[in-house]
Amino acid sequence: MEEIIVLNINFKFGDTEDVIYPVILKDNKEMVLVDCGYTGFMPVIEEAMKEKGLDCNQLTKIFITHHDHDHMGTLADFKSKYPNIKVVASETEAPYIGGEKKYLRLEQAEAMQSTLSGEQKAFGEAFCEILRKVKPVKVDILVHGGENMDWCGGCEIIETPGHTPGHLSLYIKNQKTMITGDAAVLENNQLVIANPQYTLNLDHAKESLAKLMNCDVETFICYHGGILRKS
Repeated sequence: MEEIIVLNINFKFGDTEDVIYPVILKDNKEMVLVDCGYTGFMPVIEEAMKEKGLDCNQLTKIFITHHDHDHMGTLADFKSKYPNIKVVASETEAPYIGGEKKYLRLEQAEAMQSTLSGEQKAFGEAFCEILRKVKPVKVDILVHGGENMDWCGGCEIIETPGHTPGHLSLYIKNQKTMITGDAAVLENNQLVIANPQYTLNLDHAKESLAKLMNCDVETFICYHGGILRKS
């Protein structure tokens, strides 16, 4: 049986309540987790899976859409506790995930520090420290745009650069469902670019969003914002 299961991970960041939506792709052979949350989120994701009747011991792969701490911060914990899980990501993102190259978001945050003042500077430095604590994890399987995986009845890897250079989205063809990662977020029932002020290449991000919206999709699952179903 092929299933797409969306996890609702509610959490507090300071005084703000937020939600992220990791996705499970499940069939008779594979159980793939798409993105895995902030550093320290593994117990929360394990519990959310348990509530859906899922066992983390059956996870075969974790697919990382891109190297950002809210999408792969707890990847090292998963790999440590469940060593048989294979990590899947793009060739471009793999050196950042694996720690061979410096985290681009950290470079960006450090460069912004000189433009900040007072409380902003203190907040910025705290954010940099959060990024520095993300543990690297070796990517086991490199994938490319246009490649087809047999997960959940068939998934196409879609290249959606912009937010980061090697960002990938996942198109589950037989269910006309797109898992967007951060190539699109859902705001006020609209698909928009995630944090355009922090997007590493805004022109590429706009092209990627247009590419997703031009696909034959009935359901978009956004890591930030949740589910959009076309009427």
